[in-house]
Amino acid sequence: MSGGGWTGTSTPYLAARPPGAGDAWTEEAASAGRRGTQRIVHAGKAAAPSGVAAMLGLTGGGAVVVRRRVIELDGEPTELTDTFYPGDIAAGTALAGTAKIRGGAVTLLASLGHVGVRIVEDVTARMPSPEESGQLRLDAGEPVLQLARTTYDAHDRAIQADVMVMPAGRRQLRYEIGIG
Repeated sequence: MSGGGWTGTSTPYLAARPPGAGDAWTEEAASAGRRGTQRIVHAGKAAAPSGVAAMLGLTGGGAVVVRRRVIELDGEPTELTDTFYPGDIAAGTALAGTAKIRGGAVTLLASLGHVGVRIVEDVTARMPSPEESGQLRLDAGEPVLQLARTTYDAHDRAIQADVMVMPAGRRQLRYEIGIG
């Protein structure tokens, strides 16, 4: 993508990081000569919103742990990410707190015995809410992309649901899919 845009791929965010490694976003941005950071603006237990409950296979607004982050590229907000974990996996872990997790959440999940082996992603374009528009510093009428990702373990249990919102005009999503 040209200009100040960013082409994002999902692959770096799906596997546990090597011991001592930083998070995937910081490393990916640095490899492109840019500065990637994130602010965790909320973390803790919550009732799952209906769409997230469906993603995680929970009934009746089941208990989850949510981490709400603002992802920044070179100091500018580039994505709003809400990540949800089933309560029985994440309650009482660092996932329920606002501190950054060395190596990222996927690495922590793996250390707890929850390794993702399959993902499902749904991408939609829509108009942002007023709150999203303000947080992402969007111009009036600027649409967003929403990427909803569910990560499943080897037993086909949903272990993580991400809902990411990003400015459509500043982002491109790239998928590389092997066949056979």
